Order: sequence, then structure tokens, then C-alpha cells
Amino acid sequence: MRSKRQKLFIVLGGFFIINVIVAEFIGVKIFSLESTMGWDQFKIPLFGSVFSFDLTAGVLLWPVVFVMTDIINEHFGVKGVKFLSWLAAALIVYAFFMVFMAIALVPAAWWPGSGETMGVADMQVAFKAVFGQGLWIIIGSLISFLVGQIIDAMIFQRIKLIYNHRMLWLRSTVSTLFSQFIDSYLVLFIAFYIGSNWSFVRVLSIGTGNYIYKFCIAILMIPVLYLVHALINKYLADDIEDAKD
Repeated sequence: MRSKRQKLFIVLGGFFIINVIVAEFIGVKIFSLESTMGWDQFKIPLFGSVFSFDLTAGVLLWPVVFVMTDIINEHFGVKGVKFLSWLAAALIVYAFFMVFMAIALVPAAWWPGSGETMGVADMQVAFKAVFGQGLWIIIGSLISFLVGQIIDAMIFQRIKLIYNHRMLWLRSTVSTLFSQFIDSYLVLFIAFYIGSNWSFVRVLSIGTGNYIYKFCIAILMIPVLYLVHALINKYLADDIEDAKD
């Protein structure tokens, strides 16, 4: 019979990994935050150009991933975070491999034209365009994810020791501040500046928008972090008492 800690690790790990994988696949889409919210684009002079919040769709889930990282780190330490991060990276590679296998399958004769009523001229081309992310995107995603996770975990634990397990909000905020900064720019630099024809200004612009959005959402999720932390402590209370006896 698994202990409550083992069950908790499986649940948190599963939720962490599914968020990472989904974020990787939806991150290929660039959307306008202002237009989505019904606002006029900000058009702020920045980096010698005009800055608006054009973000990767992955920002919907990456703040959740980093909060989950802090929760796992709080209860299972750096080793727990590293194990799940490497496992998630391996599963991402597996997922992309299977997607490329699916792309390589010869479509049924009728299927490419089956989306014409929805304005999709060729379903095979659309499928490949959406799911067939380039090698540089995959490399950039994996590197930035692993680097961000390891830095987040190490900073979180360091601050935890300095403040003797107090001030959860501080270690979560500071670790997120650094890890999301690296993640936001590194993935775009590798995937699109090195691997594609994006200008450095565009990388800086979208990376800055991603970072501001992800960090603001992470700050807003601090009450959620405390709530989940309290629920976990309550769930593990019996195991803790048993361990003391």
C-alpha cells in the first residue's frame, strides 16, 4: 500500500508533466494579449521598435509549471524536482517522436480535403504545420526548460535554508524571478534566433512580453501556492504524526 507521500508525489508529478507537455505543443502559437482582452495594442517604444504583448500560447501554462515546481520542491526537495524535470524532458522527446511518426503516415485519400468547409484547404499540411515543430524549437524548449527548472529548484532551496523554512512567498517569488527570466529568453533565442529567421529585436520583444506576463501571473498565484501548501500539510498530517510515534 503506497504511503500518502508517495501518492502525493505521483499526483503532483503527473499534473506537472502534463502541463509541461501541453505547454510545449501549444507554444508554437503567437497571440496578442491586448486583442484577446479586447484592448488596443499598447505599442510602447522599446528596443528601437514598437513593443506590444505578442506572447507564445505556452505562457498559459508555464506559470502553473513553475508554481508546481515550488510546491514539489517544498515537499520533496531538489531531488524530486530534478527527477520530474528529467522525466518530463524524456517524455517530451517521446511525444515529439510519436508526432513525427504520425506526420509521416500517408493520409487517407479523402482526409486532406475534409476540412474545406472550415476553411482548411489541406488537413495534412495543417497537421504538419501545427504539430511538426522544427528541431531547433524542440532543442530550445528542452534546454530552457531544464536550465530554468534546475535554477528554480536551487534558488528555492537556498532561500528556504537561509530563512529557516519561513517566508514561502519570498523563495517562490525570487526563484521564479530568475528561472522565468532565463526560460523566457533562452527558448526564443535558441529556437527562433539561431534556428529560424527571427530578428534579435523580435526575440527581445516577445521574450520580454512572455516574462512580464508569466511573472505577474506567478505573483497572483501566491495565494494559490499557500492554499495548496496548507491542503498538502493537512493531507500529510497523519503520516507526519505516524512518523513521530
